[in-house]
Amino acid sequence: MKALLVLALSSVCLSAFADEANTQAAQQPVVEHYSYASELDIAKVISMSEVPSVCEVVPARMVYEDSQGIKHTLEYRVMGNGCSNG
Repeated sequence: MKALLVLALSSVCLSAFADEANTQAAQQPVVEHYSYASELDIAKVISMSEVPSVCEVVPARMVYEDSQGIKHTLEYRVMGNGCSNG
């Protein structure tokens, strides 16, 4: 009888963990990758990642809201700030 109780409780716990994992996965924004053909609808920039001090092309991210109020995360490539002109 104790074994059945333990089995039932473990099933409930696994179900709760699965629901939590699904909820967290649903909350993670999809990262869109920019290309020159991308048609962007940026109404409000929420945040932008900091560009590192390196002399090479690096990935950067911008979080923004479109004109419908939907939040997007856009990843694009940018030249780092570490290059000198001299």
